[in-house]
Amino acid sequence: MSGPLVDIRVVELGGIGPGPHAGMLLADLGADVVRLERPGGGLEVGDPARDPVLRGRRSVTVDLREPTQLDQVRTMLDHADVLIDGFRPGVTDRLGLGPEVLADRNPQLIYGRMTGWGADGPWSQQAGHDINYLSITGVLHAIRTDDARPTIPLNLVGDYGGGSLYLVVGILAALHDRTRSDRGQEVDAAIVDGVASLAQPVWGMRSQGLWTDRPASNLLDSGAPFYDTYACADGRYVAVGALEPPFYAQLLDGLGLADADLPEPYDPTGWPTLRERFTATFVTRSRDEWAEVFAGTDACVTPVLTFEEARSNPHLAERGTLGEVDGVVQAAPAPRLSRSVETEPGRPPQPGSSDLSAVIDGWGRADR
Repeated sequence: MSGPLVDIRVVELGGIGPGPHAGMLLADLGADVVRLERPGGGLEVGDPARDPVLRGRRSVTVDLREPTQLDQVRTMLDHADVLIDGFRPGVTDRLGLGPEVLADRNPQLIYGRMTGWGADGPWSQQAGHDINYLSITGVLHAIRTDDARPTIPLNLVGDYGGGSLYLVVGILAALHDRTRSDRGQEVDAAIVDGVASLAQPVWGMRSQGLWTDRPASNLLDSGAPFYDTYACADGRYVAVGALEPPFYAQLLDGLGLADADLPEPYDPTGWPTLRERFTATFVTRSRDEWAEVFAGTDACVTPVLTFEEARSNPHLAERGTLGEVDGVVQAAPAPRLSRSVETEPGRPPQPGSSDLSAVIDGWGRADR
């Protein structure tokens, strides 16, 4: 084990989605993460041996309904720094693993509660998924083109952007606070809160009259013709993000439109005309031809790649952003630190391959 969190012990209650993703991020930074699996599994998506989200930790099978095993888990948590709880609020309390009970046993424990709706509120006991959390925060409404259904941005914005990343931020903040207070605390990481926080710049633009609820009419929602995607001659696409005037000038130069009679770019009344000219121009060459035209410029024009194509992108390859472990392509640990060495990604553990008693014994003997 290596990395800046090498002395941090994390217990992850087995689940899917943002909880395991948070466990991966902490493990990538060197934390000793132990995942508690339900007997019989049933939580994995596909083959867990080929799921890099589960990398970097040990896996123990535990039946939390069995008193002896539940007591062992409590003992393990006596030596832990962090608990990741992805159950609905109240489930761990009924099991005797709620934050109050555990704080009495281990006052330094950081209790990371990962939920969709939050630890309280009228919807806290209601089921939900990424798409639901985006829908009530206004974000899903905004991600669509004019007169089209809202576009689902995979489950990246809610589960991982507003979920696991905010949980990890909260955990790291609580760990820092613990160095001064010598006390742990509960981290209430609700995806709806995280998504709303991610959308803060949009709320800021709305307050200034710079954003409306009409789809595809704003600067960043494909309303602006210089911030959109365009079809090329081969049916593939390029992404254009030439927001600033110098970048926009380079866009026009690459398109051969620098001397064309075009509307002023930042006046929305001229956007339909600009879009028509851009559309007609981009369709005259293939995606990769346009990528070559704009290579090395600040026009902010890039090819829209598939996941398979991303593997051979020269920039990602040079940085090692994507790697391969035992034949499984996966993202490298992020972010990168200049001094602390992050853990090299390893293969995911076989579910239940570690022994609970051995974990407890090891943590107990090395307790701080």
